[in-house]
Amino acid sequence: MNLNDLLPNGGIEALAGQLGIPPEQARRGAEALLPSVLGGMGNNSAALETHVDALGGAGLAHNVVGGEPTEIARGNALLGGIFGSKAASREVAGQAAENSGLDPALLRQMLPILAMLVAGHLSSRSGGQQGGLGRILGTVLGGLGG
Repeated sequence: MNLNDLLPNGGIEALAGQLGIPPEQARRGAEALLPSVLGGMGNNSAALETHVDALGGAGLAHNVVGGEPTEIARGNALLGGIFGSKAASREVAGQAAENSGLDPALLRQMLPILAMLVAGHLSSRSGGQQGGLGRILGTVLGGLGG
């Protein structure tokens, strides 16, 4: 999985800075969480584009990498649409903790920010075309082996 294809420039650094952790730790956490985030997006792809657009589209990623404070509530709303419940998000973080050796509490903090980065970046790559986000997500998931 190439994080550069899934996150905007400066995404890992912004994630690390917001969580007060080294970039290598942010990268490890992102790599552990991304399969679940992308899979959840794929499972809900029919409603995903409308949901992402309502939350800010490409602006989601800009909110994280830009200079203004990240609106975590938008990331949590996005996670609700991806996973359906806080319990599912906690389960994802717990599983990622086992795979990465990182603290589950850190990964729970990372999840909404990472979801904003991914959804915003993929939305910007779709060029605002109707159905574009779903097509890009399909290509990404196909490249990961489904």
